[in-house]
Amino acid sequence: MIVSALTAAALSVLPALQPLPVEPMPPRPTPAVAASVLHRSGTQVRLPPGVARPPVLSARSWLIADAASGAVIAARDAHRPLPPASTLKVLFALTAMPGLKPQAPHTVSEHELKGIGDGSSLVGLKEEVTYRVADLWRGVFLSSGNDAVRVLAGLNGGWAATARKMEATARSLGARDTRVVSPDGYDAPGQVSSAYDLALFARVGLRDPDFARYCATPYAKFPAGGWSYGIRNTNRLLTGDNGVDRYPGILGVKNGYTSGAGHTLIAAARRGGRTLIVTVMNPRQGGAYAVYEETRRLLDWGFAASGKARPVGSLLPPPAPVPVRAAAAGPPPAATAPAPRAEPDGDGPRLFLPATFVASACVAAAALWYVRRRTAGDGADGAEPDGKA
Repeated sequence: MIVSALTAAALSVLPALQPLPVEPMPPRPTPAVAASVLHRSGTQVRLPPGVARPPVLSARSWLIADAASGAVIAARDAHRPLPPASTLKVLFALTAMPGLKPQAPHTVSEHELKGIGDGSSLVGLKEEVTYRVADLWRGVFLSSGNDAVRVLAGLNGGWAATARKMEATARSLGARDTRVVSPDGYDAPGQVSSAYDLALFARVGLRDPDFARYCATPYAKFPAGGWSYGIRNTNRLLTGDNGVDRYPGILGVKNGYTSGAGHTLIAAARRGGRTLIVTVMNPRQGGAYAVYEETRRLLDWGFAASGKARPVGSLLPPPAPVPVRAAAAGPPPAATAPAPRAEPDGDGPRLFLPATFVASACVAAAALWYVRRRTAGDGADGAEPDGKA
């Protein structure tokens, strides 16, 4: 009876000794190029033989990227911190737009228009006039109105709170170069962004239909309390005004200027099914319109080099690292097995299962040894091992 019981026990644990099925783990996504490449100074580009290099520009910093994939095609000093001027309004829109309904009415009060910096660009908001939120956003994107930003920031929790929210939005998108002091982009000590961050903000914004519509609008009527007047987009690549030719396929995004930042521009254009985003910051030659012409040259080169130039970076955030413990852990136990008690560090299940297998193996080995000894004894003298009849 003892032998039979041990033999049955041994056989019952044999299935448990079989290796558990293991699901194949998908490979971890890895960036095509290390993010550190874009932190290097100078121009970064990877071209096969026969492909022209990007144009030599006077801008302190620039970047060109594919909007769909996020691949950076070429860049110069992409992470260099520089004052962004009104291109920072793109980040303001990403932060404040989701919480404000476009058709909601708002009557502007006197205190909302206080604190606007001297020399600011304005759309012309008036006290005691009621505007829709959509009107205010057109004031931001077309006229670069700092008065419209003031009012929208008030609706978003206030000036200082909006600045903090903008930085939080930037960090959540993987933008690490941006510091916000004045949400409208007005020069302020410590306020900086980078060609990389601004291109990243534009890429995210273009995925929002409202954002894309506002930044691509060349002209609009603006209410003034019983009447309206026309406003035009200050991005000359979009309007073709003042001797700057409109760029074919232009989608907008935002231009800016302050005495501290110089001229800055984020532009997006589409051609042949491909959308490119370009950021140009502070050209040092060519006058007030140089930012448009240098952007034009980058777009022309980018469309010619797309599909040929190898990426030098990405606007996508790097994949989150897989925790060592989680990566080393095997698949979960079968549904029929009792769930092991959870341990704070997650080691409980991995220690419990091997111990069970070892104990089962020992029982099986003991049973087999006992059976073989009994069989050998029976062949020798036909007596039980303890000498009893």
